[in-house]
Amino acid sequence: MAGMLTLSDLHATVGEGAEAKSIIRGLSLEVPAGEVHAIMGPNGAGKSTLSYILTGKDGYEVTGGSATFNGEDILAFDPETRAGKGLFLSFQYPVEIPGVPVMTFVRTAMNAQRKARGEEEISAPDFIKKSREIGKQLNLTAEMLKRPINVGFSGGEKKRLEIFQMMMMEPKFLILDETDSGLDIDALKTVSDGVNALRAPTRGMLVITHYQRLLDHISPDKVHVLAEGRIIKTGGPELALRLEKEGYDGVIGEAV
Repeated sequence: MAGMLTLSDLHATVGEGAEAKSIIRGLSLEVPAGEVHAIMGPNGAGKSTLSYILTGKDGYEVTGGSATFNGEDILAFDPETRAGKGLFLSFQYPVEIPGVPVMTFVRTAMNAQRKARGEEEISAPDFIKKSREIGKQLNLTAEMLKRPINVGFSGGEKKRLEIFQMMMMEPKFLILDETDSGLDIDALKTVSDGVNALRAPTRGMLVITHYQRLLDHISPDKVHVLAEGRIIKTGGPELALRLEKEGYDGVIGEAV
């Protein structure tokens, strides 16, 4: 099966000029539509860098290789175009945006993406109905959805709001960057249920995590171990269990 997201011998740096640092060093990966792939690895392996490169964050430069999304060179597009084509990143550390209410932000983003796809804007009644239904699933009250983005939210509430945005926009490909960090057991289950609700034959997911506990709730089709900027081992869900039990050193040493 051809990859929905295909990375081939990708190389990338962070920083500029003489201070540029090589982070991604020959990373190859293929995620077909309908599959959930997990990326695990130690601190500094390049996990978050990969998510930033795919979504077009400033300060990162691809110096070699390729990245295609549904057959198109995703690296040729600006972040807004990538989002319009269906890429969505759930941040490890969601930022606060004072003065911008959640509902205003989400509806504006939804309509911008609909416009990019040549679709009509969502009507106010349909938007309100959908937001209420999804908010209820994620334990986000109407009052919380009236607040400015992430202002006054706990860590778990911020992560639930990320999933709320994801479920409202229904992107084609989800990148979850350590969505489980800072979550208690109840919040982890709520967030995981939201992610699982979006599993579909036409949608792909890349789940970046340190820990097995998220994968207990979101069962991946494949698990990849990232170390020093490249994939060094790929396996099934049992690989994540092995990493949890033995740590990264044994698997990395074995690959080397």
